[in-house]
Amino acid sequence: MDAVIVDSITKTYGKEKTHAVNGVSFSVKKGELFGLIGPDGAGKTSIFRVLTTLLLPDSGRASVDGFDIVKDFRKIRDRVGYMPGKFSLYQDLTVEENLSFFATVFGTTIKENYNLIKDIYIQIEPFKDRRAGKLSGGMKQKLALCCALIHKPSVLFLDEPTTGVDPVSRKEFWEMLRRLREQEITIIVSTPYMDEATRCDRIALIQNGNFLSADTPESIIHSYPDMLYAVKAENIYTLIQSLKNFENALSCHAFGEYVHLSVKPALLKGTTTPAEDHKNTEDIKNYLSMAGFKDIVVKKTEPTIEDCFIKLLS
Repeated sequence: MDAVIVDSITKTYGKEKTHAVNGVSFSVKKGELFGLIGPDGAGKTSIFRVLTTLLLPDSGRASVDGFDIVKDFRKIRDRVGYMPGKFSLYQDLTVEENLSFFATVFGTTIKENYNLIKDIYIQIEPFKDRRAGKLSGGMKQKLALCCALIHKPSVLFLDEPTTGVDPVSRKEFWEMLRRLREQEITIIVSTPYMDEATRCDRIALIQNGNFLSADTPESIIHSYPDMLYAVKAENIYTLIQSLKNFENALSCHAFGEYVHLSVKPALLKGTTTPAEDHKNTEDIKNYLSMAGFKDIVVKKTEPTIEDCFIKLLS
């Protein structure tokens, strides 16, 4: 059964009627961890605000936990947890005061649902008397998640929860989500970090209010049509400009210390043999050598979600 159903939702802003969400449709199964993956301004927050009944869509329909987002908005608000991208708790209240306040709002107590937040709360409990505004980014994140969970929601919306958080806290946060998923809570999370996509059961890649693809991370990666090479040499900016002029190049973009270069399928004839890969590698090396590059490294590499996203944009 689906916990969330979205049917052709559209949302525009301003006199120009700029589309933040453009006819988007998708569904999320109960107990699923679903990711909306895209850069800032892609439309992720607008989708979240529509589904949590904070915004009315211009057109289309949606339901959360079987309730219509327009007709049944009060019932939805009782059943969902929402953690917005910007820290929105009361900064002058302590950790414990914030948690108690949100529990009271939903007619429950910390004690009643403590088992749900225990694994998270024990990490911030030593700071329970500290004001929320004085917490570190990672601690604020954990407190916000506790407050979103304290009423035991059936669907949890997390809008860019790891933005601006250190790598260790990001990893811990996704581990917490994995444990929450085991308690059959449906989780919808948005993130601009492509590397987080593989932690979701299914994802939707979104840009300019449009879904580019929606499937499991593995299926999206498997559908990448081109062969991909990782290339490294001195002066990465000049390297990118030069690779764009390589005869068989389809696209190239910076990827850490490497440049990811995709090449025309015609050159590679689909799946390549080791001998063909060796020839392609040598062709790229020779091209760069003739262009004056030194210390050249070229190797075949597997595509990532980021590579797939860039390919879908082209």
